Amino acid sequence: MPLPDSFIQELKMRADIVDVVSDYVHFNRSGRNLVCLCPFHSEKTPSFRIYPETGSFYCFGCGAGGEVITFIRKIENLDYIEAVKLLADRVGLPMPENSYDDGIAKLRTRIFEANREAARFFYAQLYSEVGKSALNYLRNRGLSEHTIKHFGLGYSPNNRYALVDYLKSKGFNDHEIVSANLAYQNKNGKISDRFYDRVMFPIIDLRGNVIAFGGRIMGDAKPKYLNTSDTLVFKKSDNIFSLNFAKNSDKKHLILAEGYMDVIALHQAGFTEAVATLGTALTSEQAMLMKRYVDELVVCYDADEAGQKAAQRAIGLLRQAGINIKILTVPDGKDPDEFIKKHGENGAARFKQLLENSGNDVEYRLQKIKQTCDMNSPSDRVKYLTEAAKLLATLDSKIEQEVYALKLSEEVNVQKEIVIQQVNKLSRRKNNEYQKRQFREIQDNMSARSDKINPQKSGKLRAAKAEEAIIAYLVYNPDMVRIITEMLPPEKIITDFNRRVYVCITTRLLNGLGAMPIDIASEFSPDENASIAAMLAIYQREAATIEAAEEYIKTILSENDKLNMSNNEKTKQEDILEYMKKLKEIKK
Repeated sequence: MPLPDSFIQELKMRADIVDVVSDYVHFNRSGRNLVCLCPFHSEKTPSFRIYPETGSFYCFGCGAGGEVITFIRKIENLDYIEAVKLLADRVGLPMPENSYDDGIAKLRTRIFEANREAARFFYAQLYSEVGKSALNYLRNRGLSEHTIKHFGLGYSPNNRYALVDYLKSKGFNDHEIVSANLAYQNKNGKISDRFYDRVMFPIIDLRGNVIAFGGRIMGDAKPKYLNTSDTLVFKKSDNIFSLNFAKNSDKKHLILAEGYMDVIALHQAGFTEAVATLGTALTSEQAMLMKRYVDELVVCYDADEAGQKAAQRAIGLLRQAGINIKILTVPDGKDPDEFIKKHGENGAARFKQLLENSGNDVEYRLQKIKQTCDMNSPSDRVKYLTEAAKLLATLDSKIEQEVYALKLSEEVNVQKEIVIQQVNKLSRRKNNEYQKRQFREIQDNMSARSDKINPQKSGKLRAAKAEEAIIAYLVYNPDMVRIITEMLPPEKIITDFNRRVYVCITTRLLNGLGAMPIDIASEFSPDENASIAAMLAIYQREAATIEAAEEYIKTILSENDKLNMSNNEKTKQEDILEYMKKLKEIKK
């Protein structure tokens, strides 16, 4: 059953979208609406709009949109009911009992509970007889008892059914255990532990839930690390290891390390701002997540080839997210864990010096280019300048370009103006390519070729746009519903998706119910809600007058007539072909 309308109305009154979104982003006023940088994609020019009048939001950059429930679903990675619960708790509104289908929400809750029990089990095993070797391994790595407890480290026994049997004794069934990716079904049809004979690292979200695990083998077997696959409560690309601790640090930056042990060693040494990705390269989602908490990030990856490649890729994503970047290179090719241990009591102080002396990403990348060139060779000096100019052309700040152009000119003994001239040439080329991409994207959007929510739109563009305008008009002018539905019955709406939206809105309005985005959110998927939010954003001004609405209705009815004529012609042709076929059969 759906949530009672009275509950949704109360939630709508209390959970104001402006108040909720302000917990995640900083925005400015633009007329009646609010504008800010989008929290769902990297951008430098604000494309994200909040519309208090309709309680909706829409990003003209990435297409994210909806209302306050969809916003929470998207930013917190929750399903519909969980997002409603979070908002209800926020405003002190009790959830109605036994009036909604929360099957997925219940399974998510059971996965959280199974993960929590699994963490307790792994921790207990670490301090049992079977976990002695794992505990010695952690102690030999220099971890204190406090650190082991703080991070909830554990051990998965060398037994394929140890965790499964334990969780079943706690009342969990096979489906729940497998859904948590704590086990898998083997070829005999039984479920077996996913992790065995590994040191275990619980992964905890920002609300303190255990959402996944990383397991490290203690020997030389492969894979060295095994991580939970994506589940209903966990997505690798959206989460950061130890951000639940680091977000409370008093530092103005985060240290992005490469692995679990580096992060744990750094925390133990007092660098509680350390975090890591989860067995994958940094993603744009993770970059945006860290941007919520800091404006500066120190990348501290391993000095080997793989680590340096990962650092180069991370720089691009972090710059797109608007994060200031520094690069910390640990001497002698060591990782932070090895470096701190090597220097014993002075390890933390020595690492702090490295942190304070870390340079920004431009200097780091210029140095990497320089290392590939012989500066005594004229051709290599040209190569260095050429590659360096390409790098400077990617910088948005003219001041940065000027500063590093001067540095290059002094370094290679050429005029600064020559360097700037080359940088400007490459910048213009880059901007031209960007404008071409933008033009292609605009063309695609205008033609609706890439519209997956309403795939009929591209073939019936004139009708679909008029339908969207009428839907927006009804949301902004609910008192006109009877007049509009008399002029435009639902069956006249040509595209299927728009008809669904039109029927949903008009039915609610005719029955005296609200039809704002939050009122209808449960009827549509997050992507469909984004499409509806786009209609309201695009046709906000056009939906102002009845005269405009009448013009859109005329367009829809006209397109209906064309469609009917086309169908009649098609029917006539089919009848003629059928008649000719029968004549041939008679002649035979």
